[in-house]
Amino acid sequence: MIKIKKEIIDQLFAHARKDLPIEACGYLAEKDGVVCEHFEMTNTDQSPEHFSLDPKEQFTVLKKSRELGLNIRGVYHSHPSTPARPSEEDIKLAFDPSVSYVIMSLIDPEIAIKSFRIEDGQVDPEPIEII
Repeated sequence: MIKIKKEIIDQLFAHARKDLPIEACGYLAEKDGVVCEHFEMTNTDQSPEHFSLDPKEQFTVLKKSRELGLNIRGVYHSHPSTPARPSEEDIKLAFDPSVSYVIMSLIDPEIAIKSFRIEDGQVDPEPIEII
């Protein structure tokens, strides 16, 4: 289970809407088992169908999260026109089984956010507790 503060969920959706029509992406960081910070990052692919994180930004975010006493808990991205489930490319590019992959869909009139653990192509839904 991943625990995420409600204000972080709101900020993720704001980021997703701001970056339309491309996929928004970034890192989620936690303290004491609760995601309490997100780091918006550049989708270097500039695509509405996939994303890549900028390696320089990744390094900067990892350094900053350590300075703040936070642990990286997950990678998030939006799906502007598809459901909140991993695409084949998302599964193929999920290299770190220790993190959660959080996906937000913007096609649903209600908040659609889901989390997954992905390892060796195996996708397992992960419950989200919004705090």
